[in-house]
Formats: sequence, structure tokens, C-alpha cells
Amino acid sequence: MIEFSDPILTSQEALMLESTLFNGDADKEWQAMRKAGSKVGCEILRDYSECGVLPESPHLLVLVGKGHNGGDALIAAHTILEHVTDAQIDVLFVFGERTLKPLAARAWQELQEFKVNQVHIILLTTLKKSYTLSLDGIFGASYCSPLPSQVALLIEQVNALSVDLRAAVDLPSGLNEKSAFKADFTYATGCVKSEILACSNAGRIRYLDLGFFNPGETFGLGTDRVLKPTLLLALAKLRPSQSDKRTYGHIFILGGSLRYPGAVLMTVKSALKSGVGLVTACVPESLVAEYAAAAPEAMWVGMPVDLESGGMNLKGFKKLEALLSNATALVVGPGMGRSQATTALLTEVFSKTRLPLVIDADALQQPWINELQTPAILTPHTGEFNRIGAGCDLKTLVSRTGTTVVLKGPTTRVMGSDGNTYLSFYGGPVLARGGSGDLLAGLIGGLLAQTPHDLPLAAARGVVWHGMAADLLARSQGQTATRITELLTELPKVLKALDKN
Repeated sequence: MIEFSDPILTSQEALMLESTLFNGDADKEWQAMRKAGSKVGCEILRDYSECGVLPESPHLLVLVGKGHNGGDALIAAHTILEHVTDAQIDVLFVFGERTLKPLAARAWQELQEFKVNQVHIILLTTLKKSYTLSLDGIFGASYCSPLPSQVALLIEQVNALSVDLRAAVDLPSGLNEKSAFKADFTYATGCVKSEILACSNAGRIRYLDLGFFNPGETFGLGTDRVLKPTLLLALAKLRPSQSDKRTYGHIFILGGSLRYPGAVLMTVKSALKSGVGLVTACVPESLVAEYAAAAPEAMWVGMPVDLESGGMNLKGFKKLEALLSNATALVVGPGMGRSQATTALLTEVFSKTRLPLVIDADALQQPWINELQTPAILTPHTGEFNRIGAGCDLKTLVSRTGTTVVLKGPTTRVMGSDGNTYLSFYGGPVLARGGSGDLLAGLIGGLLAQTPHDLPLAAARGVVWHGMAADLLARSQGQTATRITELLTELPKVLKALDKN
């Protein structure tokens, strides 16, 4: 099991967990609510930066139900008001103010007392046409379908408003129903509920860890787990003073072609950021001079080129084989193409090498995936997964091939031999551009070279680091007008910003 991960629970299991943790102690519940609401508010402010600069006087709509979700939302609004002093808060009590449960009522009282002139109770009939933010705190883990008709009507009207960012606490009210709240972000507090994984209205999921679990703890019957930033803490620590470049591994990267020259360069540049000691790249010989100028920290080896396809050919294998004795891991595939000559080279590589592998892009082919003789990490996107999986699911592919699989997507999944599926919610649409996977392959490869006996750890670390860097990139430049290689400048910032507590 990857230690820095928490279990994903059903809503019923989550309610059982909270009952066990709090045991009816209202003070413990209040402290958890304050922590959850405060984190939701802070994350909303950070995530808003992906769509622009917050106006000087933002207008926030808060939909409040009866219970803890409503309390979380009110505390989130309070937190936003603390940070943005000119904000205006419209609060709509979906079932009426008098229905609030004690802790939600306490949160409401504190919000009112904080800045009474900027907090307003509104009705459905007095909704404004537009808001900077809207926050759904109507229903939580105890929700039972279907939505009451009056709530469905209210949510439909809210969904029709012009809103910059729509956020939901824990779960979007209504989940997958037609009239459900449509969130851009859903903030899962305390634990991630499994229902959200199949929810088309959740938008992007943020896990807000409230400390409910001990490291490596299991709870419930599921095997899905959420990866946490603490997975990267070991990378942020001081390194031993007596170490040298050989201490941190040697990654070899085999890739590139005259048709797709950029992919392997991105992989190499990413590997150079991973903390690995040495990087050697084997690429078509005509690319070496240009690439050595672009990334002089790597060692560049020219490989014979098949003139017909522009890819590498089998003649280069002996040269590669002689060098691989120095490697601790090998990345294969970025930008190689799928020509007959390249396929012949890859067939030889996969049949002869015993190094731990990262197999990416055009190297993800069925003939050798099913016959690997060495530990490997596969990094397919959905299309590549369908190509190599031949209709099977993730668990079956892992079992059949004995590999660790990184299934890339809006939620990236990592699965190895322990039977758990580890989910990363970091990243987002900023990663939906060419080259994103090439950077990830280099990052995972560099990490694997440092921990060659723990493939799932290297894969999970790479996925989380890559995704968190993408979040920073989107927050600084937005999701649209950026180049994927700018993610490289965000990688060190992720480690520097980790919470060491």
C-alpha cells in the first residue's frame, strides 16, 4: 500500500466514520466543521485564480440546507469575507432559517456578527442575475434521491445564473439528477465519497484532508484510495551531504523520431527536474546537436535512423545495449512513431532488457506488453489503454501483465500489484494539451531511477507532482494561454510550498 493515501468511502461509510470519530461530542463536530469550512473558503479563493482576478467587491451566493453541509458553506463564506473584506454575501436558506441544526445555526450567527452589513438573507425571488461565486451547501452524505421538487426548481434557477465559479461542499446536491447543482469544483471534506467518482456534475474534485485517518489506514470495504501531497515530502527534504550524482540513479530515455522530434526533448527536460542524478537520452543521430544545446545537462547518444520512416532502427540496439549497464531505469516511447523499423528495435529492447521500465506513447503496444520480463510502469491515456487492454478493465490489465498502470485522464488512476486503485485529483484542463504525457513520463522515469524497486511509489509521486504543478500553472496563468512546457518551472515550487506539519 502507498502510505500517503486515504481511503475513499461510500457516503454510508463516511457517516459511520464520523460517528466513530465524534461519538456525539458537539465540540469535536464544531472543530471539524470550522476546519472544513475554512479550508473550503481558502481553496475557493485559490481556484478562482484559474478564471481571473477576483473583483474588488465580489458577490457570493450561498445555498444553505439544514445540517453540516450548510454549516461548512457558511464558514467558507466567513473565511472568504475575512480575506476579501469588501465581499457581499447573499445567503439563501433552502428550507428556512429556523430549520438549521445547532452547529449550522452557530456558523450562521458568527457570520452575521462578523460583518452584518455585508451579509444578506435572500429569497428565490430576489436572486441576482449574476454572481462571482456560488456555493452549494444544501445536501451532503446523508442525501437520498430524488430532489424535492421545490429544491430542484431552486437549483435549476441557480444553475441558469451567470456565475464565474460554482462550488459544492462535499457532494453537489442532487448528484447525477437532471436538476442537480452543476459545480466547477467539489470540495470533499474529511474523506472522498465514492458517489462523487461517477458524478457528472461534480466538476473537479478537491480532497480537503481533515486528519480523519492515520497514515496507511483502511476503513470500509473499498479499494479506491486518494493520493495526498505528503507523498512528496521525502523529495523536499535535505539530501545527505556526502551524496553524489550516482546516489540518485541514472535514467535512460529512448525516444524521438524525425516526424515527432519534440516529445522526447520534453521527456528529457522533465527527467532533469525529477532529482535524478544522471540522464542519458538515445535519439535519432541527426537531432543530437540541437538537443544537446537545448538540454546540456543530459548526455545525448545518436542512434541510426531509418530513412524511410524517420524513426530509429534495429541497427542501434547493440549500441544501446552496451550503454544500459549504467542505467537504473529506462523510459521508452516518447515520439518514437510506430514504423516497422522502430517496432523491430522495440521488440529487441523489450526482450533483452531487465531494467525497470516506463513505457509510454508509441511503445504501448500489445505484442510486448503481454510478454514483459521486467517490472514496468505503463502510462496510457484512455485511447492507448483501450488499444493495449483489448476491452479489459484496469484491474484485469494489471493482473494480466504484472505491471503498474498509470491511466491518465481528468482523474488519473494508478494501480499496482497491491490491488488498490490510487486516484489523483490534481491537474485539470490545463493538462489537456499535447506534451503533457511526455513530461509525465520523464518525471516518473526520473523518480523510478531513484527508487527502482518501488514502481507504484515512483508512479504515484510522478502523477501527484505533475498534477500539483499543473494546478500552480493554471492559477498563475489561467487554463488557456499557456504552454505545457511552462509546467517545468512550477515543479520546484510544488516542493517548496509543501506543508511540512
